[in-house]
Amino acid sequence: MILDQHSELGTAVALNTGAAGTYNLGDVIDTQGQQIGAGNSTRALPGAYLVVLVSTTATSGGAATAQFRLVSDSTSTPSTSTPTVHASSGPLALAALTAGRRVFCISCEDLQGAKRYLGLQQITAGAAFTGGAVSIFFTSDPSAWRATADNVL
Repeated sequence: MILDQHSELGTAVALNTGAAGTYNLGDVIDTQGQQIGAGNSTRALPGAYLVVLVSTTATSGGAATAQFRLVSDSTSTPSTSTPTVHASSGPLALAALTAGRRVFCISCEDLQGAKRYLGLQQITAGAAFTGGAVSIFFTSDPSAWRATADNVL
């Protein structure tokens, strides 16, 4: 599978290492022009799944947990307190955040009530992370996705 910059929110994006709280991760996708349905009230990424893959094993000085959620907002920097939340991973223990593990995968075929900008947020609880990274991307077939070296098919 070939990914382009328009299907990625980030490659090896460092987990936020701040205290417990909600943080935007990676880039956002501007959905303007992808009108699906009357009045631009429903937007979709046809046949797309959002995948969050751990690139670098997460570390913490304590018992950190992370939750990932797909959000949309009318601004290019989604609000961390009042975004439209479309899906959430639920809390993931530090031990679940190991390199190569797919920790979040959801269908984005029908995002009811989506606003212009789609993004991913990390919710940290328990303790701060001291390291770790995730790759965030859209794919048409998450079961067939596999990592390969750059420019190798």
